[in-house]
This record gives sequence, C-alpha cells and structure tokens, in this order.
Amino acid sequence: MSVDKRLADLGIEIPTPAVPVANYVPFVISGNLVSVSGQVPVKDGKVAFEGKVGADVSIDDACKAARLCALNIIAQVKAACGGDLNKVKRIVKLGGFVNCVDGFASQPQVINAASDLMVDVFGDAGKHSRSAVGTNALPLNVPVEIDALVEIG
Repeated sequence: MSVDKRLADLGIEIPTPAVPVANYVPFVISGNLVSVSGQVPVKDGKVAFEGKVGADVSIDDACKAARLCALNIIAQVKAACGGDLNKVKRIVKLGGFVNCVDGFASQPQVINAASDLMVDVFGDAGKHSRSAVGTNALPLNVPVEIDALVEIG
C-alpha cells in the first residue's frame, strides 16, 4: 500500500514543512540518509503546545505534542523526497526530548505517540530505534522536540 493511501485511510494531512527559526537547515541528505532537525509542535506557523510536562502540560497533551512533532518530521521527509513518501525505506531513529519537571519518568510514554504514528504511516519501515530523554527546558518553551534519521531510496 502506498504511503499516500495509508495517510488518506488514517485521515492524516501532512502539513507544510516548518521553516527554521535559527541558523540551521530543516534536513540534510547524506547518501541515502535524511537527518531531520528537531521538530517542535508547530501547527499553521504557531506553537500549539507550551509548558513543562508534569506542571503546565498533561501527559495527554504532551502525547498530542509529540504526534504533531512526528507529523512535522514527516513533512520535512516529504520535502527531502521531492514529495514522494514512498521513497522512505526506513525510519531509522527518533530522538525525543521532553521538557519536564524533576522526577517525571514517563518520557517513553510521551514519545510513543510519535513512534506509533511512524508505524501507522510507514508500517514495518516505521519501526525504529529511539531515545526518550527528559530535559529542564526546550526552545520556545515547547513540551516536546523530536529529531529523526530516515533512510530513503
């Protein structure tokens, strides 16, 4: 099944890729790998979630933020592939960062929302290695930031 068909079946629209807010590029292609810069929960050009998980942000909202980060990763990968997501051979790795209070230990649960989306969209090719790290702050006071390494062909 094509990725576009799977997206349609899931009722998912891929957003327009976000533009960088600092001195970096949204992705780099090296050989058959695409390294996607950290994506934050931005929708329609605006930060959709702000705050610290365990204080201002619930786990449920943090999961929604992680899913939005994953959608933004897919948007960058689509741009890297010239619009053809069927070129994705494998989601190799996700690196997830959760802006959270001291003692918060559910980073894996939050980043699962992004991992689940990758598998839903890319099937077995969406299964990946992963990091899920807690931190005391993230840019723009977002609760989640996720980067990715993707194999294309």
